[in-house]
Amino acid sequence: MELSSSKYTKGDLSGLSGANRQRLAELLRVTKGSVTVDQAASAWGMPPIQAAKALAHLATGGWLARVRRGLYIPIPLEAATSQPVIEDGWLLAKELFSPCYIGGWSAAEHWKLTEQVFNSVMVISTRRPRQRTVKAGGVEFRVKTVREGSMFGTQEIWRSNVKVVVSNPAKTVVDMLDDPALGGGIRPVSDMLTTYMRSEHFSAGNLADMSLRFNSGAVFKRLGYLLERGFPNQEVLIRKCMDGRSAGNSKLDPALTCPRLSTRWRLWVPDNWKESAGHD
Repeated sequence: MELSSSKYTKGDLSGLSGANRQRLAELLRVTKGSVTVDQAASAWGMPPIQAAKALAHLATGGWLARVRRGLYIPIPLEAATSQPVIEDGWLLAKELFSPCYIGGWSAAEHWKLTEQVFNSVMVISTRRPRQRTVKAGGVEFRVKTVREGSMFGTQEIWRSNVKVVVSNPAKTVVDMLDDPALGGGIRPVSDMLTTYMRSEHFSAGNLADMSLRFNSGAVFKRLGYLLERGFPNQEVLIRKCMDGRSAGNSKLDPALTCPRLSTRWRLWVPDNWKESAGHD
């Protein structure tokens, strides 16, 4: 889904009146990444209706670009194109999808759980956009909608002097175990779990707590299966996963064909996964 943006011909500073140059400078000084009508009204000390008109005027002149109604991003002076591009998509995600947090592969990149480069920002939100893939400000967002009770295991971090919310390392792993698509599939998710287990972020207690709070039998099955393959010494954590299994059989990755059943973990797995204990 492509969000709307202004069409304009970018002018030069001489095309702005002194008042508008001052307004623009004030606005860019107090905002980072994106600008809302309320932010502009506060910065300029004017009613929101008047601020909205001033923003629209700046957008017409090519100094701002409209992302959606009431939301703009600045166009750099050196920009060679009229297409709006934001420097940090995380800041725009906060404006577009709040309440939300950055999760999945984007959080994994932040916590250095993967060296793989992903071309979109993964956002976990309680909002329901019309499509799961949203393009705005030159950034592609992948959005997963969750219930409000799933908005835990997060922390605030600073990005360009703005606080944004990101899943903590353990919650990042658990989110991807619940839905491997958030990490690009079970193979990269397995690799990220391995990196997490060997990193300074690893905490068996945190991982168990996040899994328990998630309350998903499939998470315990996938986590226990992967731990037993790669980290059999984590006996306490594996036992907790065994206790947390749900009845019935799940798939290691819902997106894959999984013809082989691990009866131990009640988990269907693909043929190309190496043999491990518990398969019939």
